[in-house]
Amino acid sequence: MSKKSNRFTPFWMALCVVIGILVGTFYANHFSGNRLNIINSSGNKLNNLLHIIDDQYVDTVNINDLVEKAMPQILAELDPHSVYITARDGEIANDDLRGSFFGIGIEFVIRQDTIRVQNVIGNGPAERAGMMAGDKIVEVDDSSFVGKICTNEEAMHRLKGPKDTKVKLGIIRYGEKKVRYITITRGEIPTKSVTACYMIDDETGYIKMKNFGENTYPELLIALAKLAQQGFSNLVIDLRGNTGGYLESAVQIANEFLSKGQLIVYTEGRSFPRQEYRADGRGSYQQIPLVVLVDEGSASASEILAGSIQDNDRGTIIGRRSFGKGLVQKPMEFSDHSMIRLTIARYYTPSGRCIQKPYTDGKHYDDDWLSRYQHGEFFSVDSIKHTGPEYHTANGRVVYGGGGITPDIFIPEDTLGMTSYYKEATMSGLILQFAYNYTDENRQRLSEMKDVKDMERYLKNQNIVDKFATYADKNGLKRRNLMIQKSQKLLERFVISRIIYNIHSEQSWTEYLNQDDPAIKESLRLFKAGEAFPQKPVVVEAGKKVAHA
Repeated sequence: MSKKSNRFTPFWMALCVVIGILVGTFYANHFSGNRLNIINSSGNKLNNLLHIIDDQYVDTVNINDLVEKAMPQILAELDPHSVYITARDGEIANDDLRGSFFGIGIEFVIRQDTIRVQNVIGNGPAERAGMMAGDKIVEVDDSSFVGKICTNEEAMHRLKGPKDTKVKLGIIRYGEKKVRYITITRGEIPTKSVTACYMIDDETGYIKMKNFGENTYPELLIALAKLAQQGFSNLVIDLRGNTGGYLESAVQIANEFLSKGQLIVYTEGRSFPRQEYRADGRGSYQQIPLVVLVDEGSASASEILAGSIQDNDRGTIIGRRSFGKGLVQKPMEFSDHSMIRLTIARYYTPSGRCIQKPYTDGKHYDDDWLSRYQHGEFFSVDSIKHTGPEYHTANGRVVYGGGGITPDIFIPEDTLGMTSYYKEATMSGLILQFAYNYTDENRQRLSEMKDVKDMERYLKNQNIVDKFATYADKNGLKRRNLMIQKSQKLLERFVISRIIYNIHSEQSWTEYLNQDDPAIKESLRLFKAGEAFPQKPVVVEAGKKVAHA
């Protein structure tokens, strides 16, 4: 009997193993909530769909193109900043933050479907080949490059390229009708984050940064050293319009102004535990009176820097509420060099606030600036709507999360002289077009003026606003004399600033605009009054002032 039982033992053991596997699989599928199984099954579903389309769809389909189009749509379901970048666009996407790229060394705009060269970088490949500001590029490598094909993206693809490669350009110079040809050998072109650095007055230095790239921190140190040689004792950092960049650059810059141990920012995500960034105490400018300027165009790394200064009560934030981007992206590259930037965490200012604005309604997110404008936020601090909870700075001042950095001192958008004519003139691009054409036609005379103030006086004497109005009238913007008169100063300022930009540099342009900038004036007032360092708030209690602890 025992021998018979032993004979069936392997069978019963095998049967138990099979039953165990079946039961385990059942419970795993139905009760474990295993996300990997869900992802795998969904992935198989997508793969199956693509196979079915490839095998059975009525027309031939390029599956690779289909995937390329689907990737952005999938990521768009997550948040506004998780994006897919094709291999073709990947190189260009990072150029502004790298500190340099390989190209020909020009700054251009596209007007009337043609590349117009605005500036030629000194001692760059284009200048060495004989290209001049004002040239129009009409051919690239013996192929016509005008018309609908002439877009910013396509122009950059054709003009940029590997170091030491050549590109043949057909150009038309002002006053000439015949195309002349030049061959340019591409070289390394530096890109600058610090676009202006100068002394506003005898005591106050000013630095403007357009983004936070690989070289922004060393550029800032050079700018600070330059200002130190001129004896600055106050500092304005202008982050208006700065769309951000690398978190590490913002941390390095904040470190220059904060004391040892002070929190700069921290990040945290579902798969990424809290990571703190603190000042190491080695900063050279920990005591200098500081003002940071922000506006609705200041985003991401700009908000990290502004938030760290505000929450530590290290300086005063002046301007308008910033953009509100508090999400951290990680770049991940595929084998074909396309890539995704996936949101992996949120960043938080020292007080603990995340300043990311709501993004559940994608359309509202894209139209946020327009919504702010319509609600009057650009003109009145009382119109700012705080959607997040209250937090407190080191001194106990109230700050808010959930939608950008609200400045300590609000500067409304200047509406004096604003008319519908002025708005249309600026939004249509007609002022930029006129300024370029005027510069081109008067380049030799204007280039002789080395002093920006001389150029400003000269242009005002040329009745430049009337010349613009005549040009605009011929190009679709009907002349409105009463509105032009009301907007005279705004129009004159805008037109002259663009001509200065075309002839001189971005720094000259910035210096000209800052002459009557209300945020700059408020900064100087603050320094003079010794109020750049925020104080503890005071409350009135029983008829006397008591410091808030």
